[in-house]
Amino acid sequence: MYTTIRNLHSYWAYLVVAMIIISVVNGLIGLIAKRHYNNNDLRISLFTLIVTHIQLAIGIILFFVSPLVKWFSSDVKVSEIMQNDTFRMFNLEHPLLMIIAVILITVGFSKHKKRLSSKSKFRTIFIFYLLALLAVLLMIPWDIWWN
Repeated sequence: MYTTIRNLHSYWAYLVVAMIIISVVNGLIGLIAKRHYNNNDLRISLFTLIVTHIQLAIGIILFFVSPLVKWFSSDVKVSEIMQNDTFRMFNLEHPLLMIIAVILITVGFSKHKKRLSSKSKFRTIFIFYLLALLAVLLMIPWDIWWN
């Protein structure tokens, strides 16, 4: 079960990263070209929101079945988790920053819907999704992801 969920989480991450990049680029192009915000722009940002929330759900399941997560183990102290780079990454840093990234995307999507002008819609999506992209790229365990 762990291997299946880990693989799903890893492969779905490609879609997540691709969609966030597409949304950021779409927001930037919309700003620069001074385009009118249309239904396709909404669909791109909405699809990005959906795939990131699915990734979050998969990640939460993985958090509870992963042998790398030691919070629930009675034989491992918190100080041991914090002193071990791998354990700290999978127990604290990766989940926390990925949750922040999903929150940024959710808030950005929600705020952009309330904007009236196309420019402010594109700017809101661009800023929030770019910050989320930076958080995601910063916390992807690259050494493990490629294996």
